[in-house]
Amino acid sequence: MASWQIRIDVGGTFADGWALTPAGSQIRCKVLSSGALRTSIVSIEDGWLGCDRPLSDHEQGLEGFSVAGVLISESVPNLGKIKVEGQFHLGQIIELVSGEDAAVVAARLLTGTAPGADFPRADLRVATTRGTNALLEGKGTPVDLYTSKGFESLLEVRDQRRPDLFELSPSLSVPVTKRVIGVTGRLDRKGRELEPLDESDLEAHGETKAVAVAMINSDVAPYHEKRVAEILRDRGFAEVSVSHEIAPMIRLWPRMETTVANAYLTPVMGGFLSSLKNALPGVPLSLMTSSGQLKSAETFRPVDSLLSGPAGGIAGAVALARACDLKQVLTFDMGGTSTDVARISGEPGYRYEQEIGPVKVLAPAVKIETVAAGGGSICQWKNGGLQVGPESAGSSPGPACYGCGGPLTVTDVNLLLGFMDEMRADIPLDRTAAETRLDELIQEIGEEVNREELLEGLRKIAIGHMAEALRQVSTRDGYDCRDHTLVAFGGAGPQHACALASELGMKKILIPADAGLLSAWGLHQAADREIKVKQVLKLLDDSIGEELDQLREGQRIHRSLFELRLKGQDSSIEIEAGQGISEVELREAFETRYRELYGDARPVDREIEWVALRLELVGRATDLDYEYFERGELVEKLTLEQDGFSTLLLAKGWRIFRGTSGSIRLDWEGRNELEGKAPAVVEAELFRRRFEGVVEEMGELLRRTALSTNIKERLDYSCALLDAEGRLIVNAPHIPVHLGALGLCVRKVSAGRTWEEGDTVVVNHPAYGGSHLPDVTVISPVFVDNQLLGFVANRAHHAEIGGKTPGSMPPDGSCLAEEGIVIPPTSIESIGDDFFKDSRSPADNLADLKAQVVANRYGVKALRKLAGQSAMEVVAFHLRGVYERSAILLARAIEGFGETSAEDKMDDGSIIRVKISKNEKLVVDFSGSADVHSGNLNATPAIVRSAVLYALRLWVRTDVPLNEGLLDEVEIVTESGILDPPLTRDPKTCPAVVGGNVETSQRVVDVLLEALGLQANGQGTMNNFLFGNERFGFYETIGGGAGAGPGWHGRSGCHVHMTNTAITDIEILEERFPVRVREFGIRRGSGGPGEWMGGDGLIREIEFLEETTVSLLTQRRERIPRPNGVPGRNLLFRDGRWQELKGTQKIVVKTGDRVRIETPGGGAWLQEL
Repeated sequence: MASWQIRIDVGGTFADGWALTPAGSQIRCKVLSSGALRTSIVSIEDGWLGCDRPLSDHEQGLEGFSVAGVLISESVPNLGKIKVEGQFHLGQIIELVSGEDAAVVAARLLTGTAPGADFPRADLRVATTRGTNALLEGKGTPVDLYTSKGFESLLEVRDQRRPDLFELSPSLSVPVTKRVIGVTGRLDRKGRELEPLDESDLEAHGETKAVAVAMINSDVAPYHEKRVAEILRDRGFAEVSVSHEIAPMIRLWPRMETTVANAYLTPVMGGFLSSLKNALPGVPLSLMTSSGQLKSAETFRPVDSLLSGPAGGIAGAVALARACDLKQVLTFDMGGTSTDVARISGEPGYRYEQEIGPVKVLAPAVKIETVAAGGGSICQWKNGGLQVGPESAGSSPGPACYGCGGPLTVTDVNLLLGFMDEMRADIPLDRTAAETRLDELIQEIGEEVNREELLEGLRKIAIGHMAEALRQVSTRDGYDCRDHTLVAFGGAGPQHACALASELGMKKILIPADAGLLSAWGLHQAADREIKVKQVLKLLDDSIGEELDQLREGQRIHRSLFELRLKGQDSSIEIEAGQGISEVELREAFETRYRELYGDARPVDREIEWVALRLELVGRATDLDYEYFERGELVEKLTLEQDGFSTLLLAKGWRIFRGTSGSIRLDWEGRNELEGKAPAVVEAELFRRRFEGVVEEMGELLRRTALSTNIKERLDYSCALLDAEGRLIVNAPHIPVHLGALGLCVRKVSAGRTWEEGDTVVVNHPAYGGSHLPDVTVISPVFVDNQLLGFVANRAHHAEIGGKTPGSMPPDGSCLAEEGIVIPPTSIESIGDDFFKDSRSPADNLADLKAQVVANRYGVKALRKLAGQSAMEVVAFHLRGVYERSAILLARAIEGFGETSAEDKMDDGSIIRVKISKNEKLVVDFSGSADVHSGNLNATPAIVRSAVLYALRLWVRTDVPLNEGLLDEVEIVTESGILDPPLTRDPKTCPAVVGGNVETSQRVVDVLLEALGLQANGQGTMNNFLFGNERFGFYETIGGGAGAGPGWHGRSGCHVHMTNTAITDIEILEERFPVRVREFGIRRGSGGPGEWMGGDGLIREIEFLEETTVSLLTQRRERIPRPNGVPGRNLLFRDGRWQELKGTQKIVVKTGDRVRIETPGGGAWLQEL
């Protein structure tokens, strides 16, 4: 006997249902994610309410639902009729509820099964955001975590980066642990036991329903972890999440976080699965995972579900692309809350690590980018400009037109533009409510605007957000959007497809027959799929066949995916290969893909490391008939096609081809015509987004094409767009110390220079706006019709550029020549292969410099293209407009400002002093600061300018484009000294500056924030830690405590102010270098006590396994972070005892020695501040 095939995708706004009946017909439904059916009353007769549309395809099935707490006694759902007692009126919006989960409600509507009635024989597949929502909203079950002693606070520290550069009050992760228990016992990277497991540490620690175990090096040696889990299970903990089972890959922090997330969600997802099983007893249940696998309820892991809905859409798109013989597609799934995009070339790509809200998850997932731009994205006036998203109205209250008091959204914009037929919508729409919200927006703007043009402009802004996401999934991996077909689905995807394709220059669009329900339909098309993974972590050799045989265990392989990388790098390249591939063929495939991605051959001195092997085992999938398309008419005007699940807006110039299975193909045959002028407020936002898009793409290209880990993984670079005067207009900052420096650098290099089209100049000399020598700047002018429009520039930190010590940051340097290769403004044409001969890594320098040049060339091309589309004068006008908007915001902030001052000292007593006063301009006066430093603590004017710009951005407290407009009404005064050293052209007479960049810059920010009353002192140092010998070199900066502020405690264990680089994971450090991490975590009690507590510092203790030179460049070892913060300490353990080290020191350590760095805590915020 045939059964029902029920497929349900529960999203953030709607639950979509699709089913195949036993007779082979298809049935569809859509309900709100709350489980409610929303409708409006169009007739009332003898207790029967007539609804504005059919409520299901069946003649019964709503008995047992209730309206306003009263049960429905009779129903004819297919005619939209229900009988219920109560007082109702025409036009009233009502909700039908059953109290059941949305997935169960959808299953009832599909099958016509009333609440309480038995379901027919069926097979159920579900995708759900239930786990995702619980994670994002903090509604899981707090976890008991058992981990190796010394790493108990790793989940608080993460990788030490702060998520928002300009947020002083800390944005903390969702607290998913109830308690953390440190367990004695240690294994090394080779699995050798260094310290036995102490089982007495596992005594009961209270009752909990969620338990996780994550111990160091368990990815290669899990026996301690297995024993801990065994003991806990013997004590009655049925559900124990164990890291080597959940995420068996190197890197302790993300593996631990993934395991804790799984434990945190286990009770939530267990409850959800129980509700499905109880409502549909005996019905086989499969759940979609983030990677497109279907798993039974018994083998399903919560952490695998976090992107299951989008994965269903990808499964549908893959099947459809195959049926339509499309080789390369970009998918565009626009729903109510967000938009998901992906690239497919035959099969979907995967990623094995993703951020889901506050949590990093190591689990395979279809490679999808999500942008906060859906139908529910809020349209608002904010910070002097229009904004669309990222905030969303969600399903409750929803858009204004839902009639529940919601804000103006993209859905409302489309309704008011006539791009939706409200009579065919899946829920009743209130046009008047949308009009009211639009009126309120116009009133906020405060100037006369054309309503139609404003609506069109808001839609264009939303389209721009989506276009950027699609560029990311294509250009990031070296592909061109224009070579792909756009597959648009979701409730709002087809509605925006033509506009989006035009924005991207794409010529082909495919609209699925079930576009509004493709994620549910895709569940039906999904094949039984399994991904098996083995971590390899060795140099590529001829053991490929052996590894394949061990992993596949006789099963049929669909795809073999080899994860390879250059030795020493973190980012890897995935190579798909056949079963019989040889080492030579795999090496050739890697080198070909490397050249495609990075534009150059693999460096011959870098070996290839085999990171992991993944096998995709695929069973039978649903076979779709080949879809044929008949040539149709050319669209002559905007045309709307809409059903209850999706809206298609056909734009002029596209030719329609209708497929034999109901799909629609659109081919572009029109001409690109100039669009009408948008309102000024709209045009300003559009250009701002385009400018930001240029520098973001420059940054992505630089990251992708660079060789060094410092740029590729630590993201130690910034890209910028400047106007013809060399003023910074837009940048994509990762490192705040770069912020104000690029404008000054461009102006210094431009002084006395005649720029010509095609020029590119390289510089790192502090006399020309450089910060310190490792920061290399590349500048290119942009000419349009022989007129200078502006500049593009980027600055990137080269991890090695010569000098007296590895890492080019000598703690005892006394002049610039000792710190590395000095580059005055130099044309790129004059830089040959031997230019970096005095560096210890000349090949890396040349490769990274080439990547910087490639990024600039992209920026020049993009800005010229923008000028070609809009005219140079228009682009110049909007560059000026972005600058002026920031200037206006600062002017407002300094109104009525009086005078304030602050001072502090470096550890050697060097004074940093500032006085801030308001005359005609805001005067930031550093007079009275120390003389020129005899060591390396001299901060260049570029560094001082960066610190001032950063502090002013914090003071404004507005998400404003970060540019030199903030300095327009600011005068910075410095005297010759530590903050304005004599930067001579001769490196031998020029003072050393490396410490000024990394240490003095932090103190400058501290005195500025103290003077402005924004925050207590942070740790005031970057804790520079370098070690190496003739075989290797390593450099990292270590976070500490952030200062408290008025109304918040300082964040613990993070980087503050002028840096924000990631710290190397414990297991990676032990894998690559002859060291052992003894402890890494929060230094409890180091934050200043007070009304609002300062954040605690960090402890990083490293044991050395061979003789090594260690360099320390740190501050705040002698002087406290004010008020009440605890200063840092540097310690050496040798011959059985600890001894204190200086803040700035170079030492040689022996095998078995340990260096312990205890970083400063942050200052407290006291009432008198």
